[in-house]
Amino acid sequence: MTTNGQPTPVAPRPVLVLDVVGLTPRALADMPRLRALAEQGSRAALATVLPAVTCSVQSTLLTGSMPAEHGVVGNGWFFRDLGEVMFWRQPNSLVAGEKLWDVLRRSYPDAKVANVCWWYAMGMDVDTVVTPRPVYHADGRKSPDCYTRPTWLHDELTRALGEFPLFQYWGPTATIASSRWIVEATRRVLPHHDLTLAYVPHLDYDLQRFGPRSPQARAAASELDAVLAPLLDDAARLGVEVIVLSEYGITEVDRPVHLNRVLRRAGLLEVHTQAGMEYLDPWASTAFAVADHQVAHVYVRDADRVEEVSALLRDTPGVEQVLDRAGQAEVGLDHERSGDLVVVAERDAWFTYYYWLDDARAPDFARGVEIHRKPGYDPAELFFDPADRTAKARAGLALVRKKLGLRYSMTVVPLDARWVRGSHGRLPDDPEDGPVLITSTPGRLRESVAATDVRDLVLRAAGVDVDVLMAR
Repeated sequence: MTTNGQPTPVAPRPVLVLDVVGLTPRALADMPRLRALAEQGSRAALATVLPAVTCSVQSTLLTGSMPAEHGVVGNGWFFRDLGEVMFWRQPNSLVAGEKLWDVLRRSYPDAKVANVCWWYAMGMDVDTVVTPRPVYHADGRKSPDCYTRPTWLHDELTRALGEFPLFQYWGPTATIASSRWIVEATRRVLPHHDLTLAYVPHLDYDLQRFGPRSPQARAAASELDAVLAPLLDDAARLGVEVIVLSEYGITEVDRPVHLNRVLRRAGLLEVHTQAGMEYLDPWASTAFAVADHQVAHVYVRDADRVEEVSALLRDTPGVEQVLDRAGQAEVGLDHERSGDLVVVAERDAWFTYYYWLDDARAPDFARGVEIHRKPGYDPAELFFDPADRTAKARAGLALVRKKLGLRYSMTVVPLDARWVRGSHGRLPDDPEDGPVLITSTPGRLRESVAATDVRDLVLRAAGVDVDVLMAR
């Protein structure tokens, strides 16, 4: 086979795509190795999408389409057919559209593709998958672990690196340990694949806990840079082009906004009570919000009350925009999964999922790390309750019970959202806090690259003539 009179290569040029979540020009100031990569290669601002959250942006990067097309309107949403709010689902079938690897294989049918911890990994049509997946025991215990394909890779990685550090991947004990494990796993799969995707979460933690300008944020950036260095060395040695990007930048916040409490006080949100605890009742509610950082989807049961709810939210302090269907269409977010209204926070504000009016009535999962039970995103899960002097001690006791094979409860998360100092989701105002794109190849990037163009950028790096391919 020939292309333009020249033999077509039998394999693509190898590419590593590193999703360094939260990477910004501000963070790069403390990351000499990544900064050197940018200086030797090329660097651009990445024009992200709304909502600027992991699942939505990753889906855009891999499909080249907006959330209105691929359908991932947030890290979670209200599943209308099930009557449940669900966050952090993993089936790749939730993402519509032709994925990066699908297009790559149209030119190189035998291309080998690996995914290390990018989202929507289950059922992903790639050769290698590594993703966090705890073991849920019959007695209610949860043990850290990961899912791999092929199956044998699980035992190989566990022998070499230990069990996946799930409790350092998210929650009040989140540390560099999880990113180090991911980087080392990526080093092991990189030589055997033509396209490798890796997601590295460390900058998410202290930037949300303490804000992006804090000493802790600067230390986290420096620490992660050192962890990434061996992987970057491997890529250079193997002749792999490196593309580093971020989904969003984290900005300073100091105003939590409780949209569901606003709706409840207006008589629009309903709860049901069990064992003295209140639970959101989507079936009975006229309106409720699914909060996701600085963006919230508001679902309104009756079409003739949408404007009423919109007016209430527009008058709520901390709200910058309320997008109806027409407004959602303008930003590429008008999908059937989206709320009837999409609310965007002001720059220094973010949205909680809280719907109870009395902390004594909060559900027990509110005080724990329960990413699948909460009807919204909860960054307070990154903290041991600062107001509870016994929180860390009780957490330690819970871990002892876990190691003994006993059931345990980790109820140490604060219900005071004011501790959170960093957030994201709205489109950035300051380029210093916006996401970036770096490649190891000089001259590959313009000053700014749209998130919808990243898929084709990666394909071109791999040697695909995208213009010819798409014209077929």
